[in-house]
Amino acid sequence: MKRFYISPPVAALILAVVLFLLSGLLPNGFGKDIHVAFAQATNIVRLSVFLGVIAAGQTLVILSGYEGIDLSAGSIVTLTAILTYVTVNGRDDKVLSAFLISLIVGAIIGLLNGLGITFLKISPFVMTLGMSGVVTGLIIIINHGNVSGKVAPIMTRLIARPLTPKIPIPNAIIIWVIFGILMWLLLERTAFGKHIFAIGVNRITSRLSGVNVTAVNLAVYSLAGALAGFGGFLVVGNTGVVFIALGQPFLFPSIAAVAVGGTLLSGGKGSYWGTMAGAIVLTLITSLLTTMQIPDSIRRMVLGATLLVMISIYGRQRGFRQ
Repeated sequence: MKRFYISPPVAALILAVVLFLLSGLLPNGFGKDIHVAFAQATNIVRLSVFLGVIAAGQTLVILSGYEGIDLSAGSIVTLTAILTYVTVNGRDDKVLSAFLISLIVGAIIGLLNGLGITFLKISPFVMTLGMSGVVTGLIIIINHGNVSGKVAPIMTRLIARPLTPKIPIPNAIIIWVIFGILMWLLLERTAFGKHIFAIGVNRITSRLSGVNVTAVNLAVYSLAGALAGFGGFLVVGNTGVVFIALGQPFLFPSIAAVAVGGTLLSGGKGSYWGTMAGAIVLTLITSLLTTMQIPDSIRRMVLGATLLVMISIYGRQRGFRQ
């Protein structure tokens, strides 16, 4: 008999819907007011955008296998956010330059991660953790603890505000939808995407099949760094402020979102749609716990427990691969 099976992205979305409906029962919930419920749902999805974009790089790294993980993502977010803040300095004509700088700087850091992992045979965990420390130290040296700049008006308009007064959907959500489609096309409709899945399953077999494993691995980490840089650009455009630990709160959730979305931590199986669903679930849980005034330490415990429960629900990873 065939087992009843729900795909991880669908399971994550169902969980998000259930949690959202339960949130309406809280004292400060939306109750039966449809307009308030829509506003709250829109705000939760908007907050999920930034985690979702940063988690895109983690998705690629984890899919590529070899115990892939990027612990430098949080530091890259902070660095690129500061570079954006300083470069733009309130001028609309500098936004494009800041955007390109964020992507390039993130890609360079990601490439360094890839080089260390590929050629020096350093564990991804150790390499990216060490790079995180290097980047954090670089931030402190460059800015000496002080950052002078300003977000351009056009960034706030394009990221934080709605499309039009009549359509109360923040532009950030529209950006995320377009971004999600591009990620789907990359993973499912390009040779590069197929190669990522292939090396995640078995690198030796992939190499014997003609896949340039070294090039794909370097490209994956470079792209992951660039996506973290893009996340830093979006975050500062939304908040309008920067500080030394801006990106660190996104690090663990970016990894958890990938796992909650059903991507195998051993690599080779998963999707970005699942990561998007996972980002929404984690953001919703955080929002609910904050509304209930739960201490930060308890919130961290709940997020960790959620990660373990979701992975258990999805079943045995080796069984999935078979």
